[in-house]
Amino acid sequence: MEGHLHQLAFGGKSEPMKPTASLVHGLTVGLLGGSFNPAHGGHVEMSAAARRALGLSRVWWLVSPQNPLKVAEGYQPFDHRVRHARALTKGTRWLTVTDLEASLPSRFTADTLAHLKERFPKTRFVWLMGADNLAGFHHWDRWEEIAKAMPICVVSRPGYDMAALKSVAARRLASSRVALTKAPSLAKATAPAWLFLPTVHNPLSATALRAESDSPKEPL
Repeated sequence: MEGHLHQLAFGGKSEPMKPTASLVHGLTVGLLGGSFNPAHGGHVEMSAAARRALGLSRVWWLVSPQNPLKVAEGYQPFDHRVRHARALTKGTRWLTVTDLEASLPSRFTADTLAHLKERFPKTRFVWLMGADNLAGFHHWDRWEEIAKAMPICVVSRPGYDMAALKSVAARRLASSRVALTKAPSLAKATAPAWLFLPTVHNPLSATALRAESDSPKEPL
């Protein structure tokens, strides 16, 4: 059963998922999507903070082959990004890195979430995003459909929180915002429902890591 569920969800490329009770018994799963170019400790800390605050059973990272809102230049190969993310999170049993979107005909989040909800109807999903993504959420394809698909947890990020909370999406979804005190029950809320989660910040970012790797090194 475990292998069958895994194959349906993630195709033949992914490594076997360890515990799949969340798929069978309807536990809660946080979904963090992105290019992970590269994955870093900030992603792990964001996932851990959301898991603690929301009481999530697991977190899945959905590595995107190509973000529709970003140019392909500067992207590491998809398989490389997946391998790096898995190496980074090795031993973190509650976190699974997936290559799900590579097996889907669409690269849009709305389609990915619809696929997961159909495949795992007993699982309660929560979409996780950084404050920087909320700031531009209204530019996403069918963003209002995403907001209605499942609850959303927005995790604070340095320099983006004010813009996020004043964004087009935040204003339109103002009546659906959930108090931080109700974070443990967010996964059971009827969408649209979202909360803003303040958290301790890791200064790392994928952009900074790429810039560091591309910069010329001084001779020793």
